[in-house]
Amino acid sequence: MFIAPGLYKNERGAFLPFLLATPVLFALGASLVYYFVMPLVFKFFLGFENPGGEGSLPIVLETRVSEYLSLVMTFMFAFGLSFQLPVLLTLMGRVGIINSDMLRKGRKYAAVAVFLAAALLTPPDIISQISLALPVLLLYELSIFAVSMIEKKRAQKEDEEPEEPAGP
Repeated sequence: MFIAPGLYKNERGAFLPFLLATPVLFALGASLVYYFVMPLVFKFFLGFENPGGEGSLPIVLETRVSEYLSLVMTFMFAFGLSFQLPVLLTLMGRVGIINSDMLRKGRKYAAVAVFLAAALLTPPDIISQISLALPVLLLYELSIFAVSMIEKKRAQKEDEEPEEPAGP
């Protein structure tokens, strides 16, 4: 509501889907963390527990609430931010900075970049890294589809516009 009065009607129509998609995708990323990733991560961490026995010490997971909240909030922020990839790529496609062919050709580089980002944004366990990388790769493919749809609409609009006659 703050930005809308400063935009023309066609600009409002162009940005409305992006303004709606941004919080929805962030919430999807945060929900994925809370309902899917965190139970897997804690199951992984609890797998290292050892009751101990004759001649060995027990290994017990002793987490603090502050550590748990810090981990969950870091995960939610990383996943929510990463889930903004389709919005960013679609906006760049709409403006004309990138096109779907560029995204298709850069797919293997994007996969490496996504796994590198997942390694940097998550703790050093493979479950959380893969849990971040796979949805982001899926969102990258979704972005390719969205950019190609924008290109088709743009081409269709250009075909429908009447050509202006050449100068006098």
